[in-house]
Amino acid sequence: MVSRFTNEDFRDVCDLLATKDKDLARIIRERGYPPMWTRPGTFQTLILTILEQQISLASAYAAFKRLRERTGTVTPAKLLALSDEELRACSFSRQKIIYARELANAILEKKIILRHLKAMPDEDIRTLLKSIKGIGDWTVDVYLMHALQRSDLFPLGDIALVNSLREVKQLPKDVSREEMLSVAEAWRPHRTVAAMILWHEYIQKRGIKLMG
Repeated sequence: MVSRFTNEDFRDVCDLLATKDKDLARIIRERGYPPMWTRPGTFQTLILTILEQQISLASAYAAFKRLRERTGTVTPAKLLALSDEELRACSFSRQKIIYARELANAILEKKIILRHLKAMPDEDIRTLLKSIKGIGDWTVDVYLMHALQRSDLFPLGDIALVNSLREVKQLPKDVSREEMLSVAEAWRPHRTVAAMILWHEYIQKRGIKLMG
């Protein structure tokens, strides 16, 4: 069964989590509800997510903005029409040029049909997307959470999320992956929304300005 959150139930889920966890309740009380961070389920969204791998969101968005200035809406055909030099001018690294081209070719060859992902179970989507060079668990998690609104993801590959969890729960710096997942277990089947609450705390605490 595919489980999603929606605009209609997002705040209800936040409230439910607050009744179960005093730390999440404190964040909502002090910071307000988190935004329901969503993105369209498109090739363009996957390219932005690839750009976000292992660099700041601001740097990734700046690169993505330069790409869109060249192409308009980013499609597989438009991306493949750009030379490596043109992609480098958009701040794509050598590796991310390879990853973007691999994804574009997979979609044009219909190895991946993005509209079909909506009905697929999370793990089937993970297996399919990870068959593309350069797409790993973090990229899949972000796509599942933000583009497909899947309810129960907790991406420990995300540094901001891990740091927020450590701070909020006062966990040691060397806390293990297993211990973090054990803490998050209490938030099933709504770990995605719990992650958004933790991201909200991280962003607000540091005064980070997110770009649109």
